Parts: sequence; C-alpha cells; structure tokens
Amino acid sequence: MSNIIVYSKQVCPYCVRAKALLKRKGADFKEIMVVDEETRDEMLAKSNGMMTVPQIFIGDFHVGGYNELEKLNKKGELDELLNK
Repeated sequence: MSNIIVYSKQVCPYCVRAKALLKRKGADFKEIMVVDEETRDEMLAKSNGMMTVPQIFIGDFHVGGYNELEKLNKKGELDELLNK
C-alpha cells in the first residue's frame, strides 16, 4: 500500500471526511496537523501553493483535497493509487 500523508487542521469538516474515506478503504495514513508556520510552509511547498486543508498525498501523487479524493473514488481510481 502506498505511503499516504494528510495535512489537516483541528476543526475541518473536509479533513474529517477525507480521513473517514481513507479509513473505509483500509488505508493507513500519516496525519500532519498544520498548527504552525513551519508546517504550513512545508505543505505549501509540497502542494505547489495550495493553502486549503486537507492536502492529501498518496505516494508521490498530490491528490489535492477531499473533493479530488472523492472524485478519484467515484471513478474507481482511488483503489489503484492506494494499492501501488
């Protein structure tokens, strides 16, 4: 299974949804809470300047946020990414 990173914040309904979807898929992920400028800057650098959370990475692939994750799931492409 691919290495998964989810950048999130404490109070974020889209973060909750993204993590719930990944859990339903049986995916283990590392959650990085964006609580300071250093972590925010790390997320911005990895995501090409995307400032919203969640920012989701599966392996080397930048998924984006919850909406993009859900679109991949509906198209049946999320399982492929998770199983690489």
